[in-house]
Amino acid sequence: MFVQKSFVSRKEEGQLYLVATPIGNLDDMTVRAIHTLREVDIIAAEDTRQTRKLLTHFQIETRLISYHEHNKTASGPEILRLLMEGKSVALVSDAGLPAISDPGEDLVRAAVEEGITVIPIPGANAGLSALIVSGLPTDRFAFRGFLPRDKKERREELERLRLYPETLIFYESPHRISKTLHEMMGILGDRKIALGRELTKRYEEFIRGSMEEVLHFLEEQEEIRGEFTLIVEGSTEVEETEMDSWWSGLDIVTHVNVHIEKGANKKEALKLTAEERGLPKREVYNEYHQNEK
Repeated sequence: MFVQKSFVSRKEEGQLYLVATPIGNLDDMTVRAIHTLREVDIIAAEDTRQTRKLLTHFQIETRLISYHEHNKTASGPEILRLLMEGKSVALVSDAGLPAISDPGEDLVRAAVEEGITVIPIPGANAGLSALIVSGLPTDRFAFRGFLPRDKKERREELERLRLYPETLIFYESPHRISKTLHEMMGILGDRKIALGRELTKRYEEFIRGSMEEVLHFLEEQEEIRGEFTLIVEGSTEVEETEMDSWWSGLDIVTHVNVHIEKGANKKEALKLTAEERGLPKREVYNEYHQNEK
């Protein structure tokens, strides 16, 4: 077991800082983030050109290197080597928190495995910013980010999420948002959603309504611009199923016997009972045979 104490580090090892950057409005850059980027030895950026603009604005002259999806297999080990040599490194993404929907996750995992201290520098996040103003439940939520590009994988993922009772958080690009909403409506149903566009920027916009209503709104636009954060109402199907369960109040033996009386053989009846109760088949099998009359 490795216990990290963020402000106590072995002198021979560096520290990896995960620094949040603005998602649109530069005023959302925290004082701590600015100080950290000025004081570290190196800044590893997803897009050095984008980050250079940020550093210039805040008069930060720290050495900048590249770390992104296409060079992570080479750049990652090099950053680890620098950390092991005692260098301090700040990881930033194009916008928001690093290691969420970007390859920073891999670098963090590798650093943790090496026992390197990893320190979060909190700040702006598009998913949570959209969630808290969505008008949808915030007590339980599941972040999914970008869905797979492959159609089959995307549909499988939506099927997996279909019964989640939690509010769902997605990211999507402007040229794919309508297509994604059509697919969601076909699999998840016409749920309540909130669509956030250009978050924290001058033309920030939130569109709330059913999927069908929001799709109609998008279809009326001459051109769809801006990155989108999509907040989707969670499923109520599980709750409705539980309330309407015909077997509520029956013990397992009676439950199995009902299926047998309806024509199922014992094996099928045990399987159906396990699926309806959400229990392992072995547990239902043991309970049935221990108490069968």
